[in-house]
Amino acid sequence: MKRRDFLQLTALGTLGLTACPLSMEHGVWNPCVHPPNYGRLGRDLIAAAFDGLDHSKIWDVHAHLVGVGDADTGAWTNPDMASAAHPLQMLQRRFYMNAACVEGEVPLDFAYLRRLNELHGELPHGAKLMLLAFDVWHDPDGTRRQEMTTFYLPNDYARRVAWSWPERYEWICSIHPYRTDCVEELDLCVERGARAVKWLAPAMGIDPASPDCDRFYERCAHHGIPILSHAGAERAVESHLEDVGNPLRLRRALEHGVRVIVAHCASLGDGVDLDVGPDGPSVSNFDLFARLMDEPRWEGQLVGEISALTQNNRAPALRAVIERTDWHGRLLNGSDYPLPGVFPIFSPRNFVSDGLLTSREAAGLGAIRESNPLLFDFVLKRHLRVGDSRFADSVFETRDFFAG
Repeated sequence: MKRRDFLQLTALGTLGLTACPLSMEHGVWNPCVHPPNYGRLGRDLIAAAFDGLDHSKIWDVHAHLVGVGDADTGAWTNPDMASAAHPLQMLQRRFYMNAACVEGEVPLDFAYLRRLNELHGELPHGAKLMLLAFDVWHDPDGTRRQEMTTFYLPNDYARRVAWSWPERYEWICSIHPYRTDCVEELDLCVERGARAVKWLAPAMGIDPASPDCDRFYERCAHHGIPILSHAGAERAVESHLEDVGNPLRLRRALEHGVRVIVAHCASLGDGVDLDVGPDGPSVSNFDLFARLMDEPRWEGQLVGEISALTQNNRAPALRAVIERTDWHGRLLNGSDYPLPGVFPIFSPRNFVSDGLLTSREAAGLGAIRESNPLLFDFVLKRHLRVGDSRFADSVFETRDFFAG
């Protein structure tokens, strides 16, 4: 490995993006092989991954749109991400842009969408990606705080992309519940076909347990629209309120009758056991999520989402979720694209060592990943096993949760 790559990889480990062992299995940077070159083994793995599934029900529930506002998108990225005065954030941005194979492209917004369309073209007919909008930080009094925000992706841009390619995309709106117009914006998004609401509470300044969310919860329940909320520690973007990622704080939404999708199954970090009290002991966020999942009253409302579970730092939760076959009817697959293109935070070889993959499967996955990280994520999850347990087909046939 070149010294420069070694230094950049070392810096990546300090970013908070991973906080996990980094892998050099496939190098530091995504080589962005195009046109795709999966090889015979890769093609066999892809065919096996989609075999037996209803392709029209395959909706990836966690795919990011990305933009910097250099085209007519309304997107915005905090200038700190491109500033030499903030070298770690600048390096983080570079890893994301490389993951999406758009580094140095102008306009970047259109290049990202072009690349996403290319990757989607390798999926079977009928499969869709659910594209995420991302709202700005708001204070409890409703004040918009763009300077506290890492990036902004407008609802209208996500909608326009989904409407332009309805055979490829659905869209998920993002509405901060402290906005004075949150209810009106939700009504508009539902009218325009949004399938869910996206929150990244630690990075958006949302406390899901706050009474300030109540009127928004009431409206979500009225529409029957679910909230896809990050839970657990946040590592991918700058986080200002880590404690609000505690999955127990989502009980307030459930108590209002809202359907809640817990992103990443809250698989990172620790949270206060609020069932003991505000000064309760620190408990794994994943264990707190498991407690919610095992409460019978939430069986029809609470589901987990498995994006990012294959990252190196989430291996214990991944194994547990595969083994919990009683949960599989309440799990939804998402990719968290473009993160599968950040090469050092994934390692198929580790799964071989842990008995979750064969060495043949790992070899084929390497070739897939160099051409299409989106496919890599899907095919990897379809081949993972713990003993005789694998993710059920229903985990990947997610459409009915949103459109049933």
